[in-house]
Amino acid sequence: MEDETGIVGVVAETVRVARKAAGLSQEDLALEAGLDRTYISQVERGKRNLTVIVLARIAGALKTTPDKLLVPPRKARR
Repeated sequence: MEDETGIVGVVAETVRVARKAAGLSQEDLALEAGLDRTYISQVERGKRNLTVIVLARIAGALKTTPDKLLVPPRKARR
């Protein structure tokens, strides 16, 4: 089911975009969220299927809410 796996890609992209916008390294984000850096890397590459609890921890570390990480970021307009 594409819709189910598509959300993993959306979360991967939104976490990466939000982390970079916050000026954080993967290691910084991992420390703030109480996770391992390799876990954050796997999230950003779409290799992890997050639990709601982990999504909330990452969102908190990024000073946002979990629902914001479930919406694809807007693409730059040409």
